Amino acid sequence: MAMEKPYVLGVDFGSDSVRALILDIRSGAPVGEATAFYPRWKAGLYCNAARRQFRQHPLDYHEAFTQAVRGACDLVGVEISQQISALSVDTTGSTPCPVDENGTPLSLLEEFSQDPDAMFHLWKDHTAVEEAEEITAQFRSGATDYTQFQGTYSSEWFWAKILHTVRRSPAIRARAATWVEHCDYMANLLSGTTALDQMCRCSCAAGHKAYWHSAWGGLPDAACLEALDPYLGKVHRSFLRAPVPCTTVVGTLSPEWAARLGLSTEVCIACGSFDAHAGAVGAGVTAGTMVVNLGTSAVNMLIEKAEHLRGGFSYLAGQAEDSIVPGYVGIETSQAAFGDTYAWLKRLLLWPLAHLPLSWSEEARQEVLAQADAAMLPALQAAAQALPPCSSPVALDWLNGRRYPYNRDDAVSTITGLNLSTDAPMLYQSLVEATAFGQKQIISQLLEHGVTIQNIIAVGGIAQKSDYVMQVLSDVLQFPIQVYPITQACAYGAAIYAAVAAGHFSTIEAAQKTICRPCQRVYRPNAALAAIYNAQYKRYRHLACTMDPILLQDKETT
Repeated sequence: MAMEKPYVLGVDFGSDSVRALILDIRSGAPVGEATAFYPRWKAGLYCNAARRQFRQHPLDYHEAFTQAVRGACDLVGVEISQQISALSVDTTGSTPCPVDENGTPLSLLEEFSQDPDAMFHLWKDHTAVEEAEEITAQFRSGATDYTQFQGTYSSEWFWAKILHTVRRSPAIRARAATWVEHCDYMANLLSGTTALDQMCRCSCAAGHKAYWHSAWGGLPDAACLEALDPYLGKVHRSFLRAPVPCTTVVGTLSPEWAARLGLSTEVCIACGSFDAHAGAVGAGVTAGTMVVNLGTSAVNMLIEKAEHLRGGFSYLAGQAEDSIVPGYVGIETSQAAFGDTYAWLKRLLLWPLAHLPLSWSEEARQEVLAQADAAMLPALQAAAQALPPCSSPVALDWLNGRRYPYNRDDAVSTITGLNLSTDAPMLYQSLVEATAFGQKQIISQLLEHGVTIQNIIAVGGIAQKSDYVMQVLSDVLQFPIQVYPITQACAYGAAIYAAVAAGHFSTIEAAQKTICRPCQRVYRPNAALAAIYNAQYKRYRHLACTMDPILLQDKETT
């Protein structure tokens, strides 16, 4: 197969769009790519930001996926598209959906077609905060602490979203046979294996979000889940097969989807994955190399052999077997807001242009607003760059809650040290330093727990666009940071999973040697600034512990 059909397809489902990438596995070169946006999501349907409700219709996934794949195939032509041997998808997570006994999302049934509860609950949906707290308490109440590898349960995750929904919707409770993560749904849908007893579930989703672990032989005990709600026992019983690594073959492309996409039914379908995990693989993650995805949030990905880890550190990161790379413990930690922190300040400063009753025409207002929107962050960056480091107020990076350490979805940020001389560039500097300090807190504690970090590779929009943010991050960490040159690292990672599943390569590591691109841009720390940033970091830590004393439990104090 490797010689006859040397092309693979990696498809990345983001929060707003789908990106399809066709790779030549002989050189690792992309030969065709296309992007398609979710039409219903773009129109703002089924979401309520005030309730922190964010839902997506499966038809958005079907339609955008088809458009993106066909768009990429149209670019390369029939000759190459018919030589695609394998396909893999990555998605956001946890993004589960209620399905019927046939594995069909309830929102594809007429009676639920406009019901947001019957749709996919996007990763950033935070409607289940109370349920997440209940789950954490229940998981820690028995002889087995089910939080010992993943930590405090999040409202973003699998069981919390299910519990919240079935409590408020008797119709969903009655009709939903189980719930399925987006990545698992797509892989099984494309291969035509939607029957619940045949459905594959990936190790990434099951381990990090549903708390599957070999230490207790699978999911948390059914009785533990049923103590929260008997319905959770029903979902527990639907996990009829153990989860599998992302390089596992689910099947081949079904005739229906082959016809829809214009591809062969011989295309191998790999088990799905989470986008951050695929992005880590696409950027070249190995033991000792941390990949950090710097976008709206920040997600740190590492792999480590289980025997090299010292003690538990669930308050700091989640650890799941066979996630990211088979045979390793996948380690995932993150900040809930990174780029979103800077975007908040931009929205704050743009408010007068958008809302004050100025004597402009609406057309003139929109033109000025668009120009200001595009220029705001570059202007703030340039002005902040001219300031001495740490000359601004001290801020916390919790504008969207805190993921790690000690997950708290309801954590709030604060800024201290304001006076009449504080201006917008100083506020921007304080927020950039806050996000860098959040990274320092996570990374320094990982090192304490025996996690090896010899290299840091950054991916994502912030890494590509902001020299100032990246230099501050390097200076705060006192660590060189390589910037991965490819913007579509997630799609590359999905393509690598597909290539290994199809047998083109024996391991992910072997595939990475051909497909991953070398980093050419490196941010190097200024040693002369180490003492200055360490002093400001201590102020950040003091402020954080004042706002939430639970952080005083941390061993790390520097």
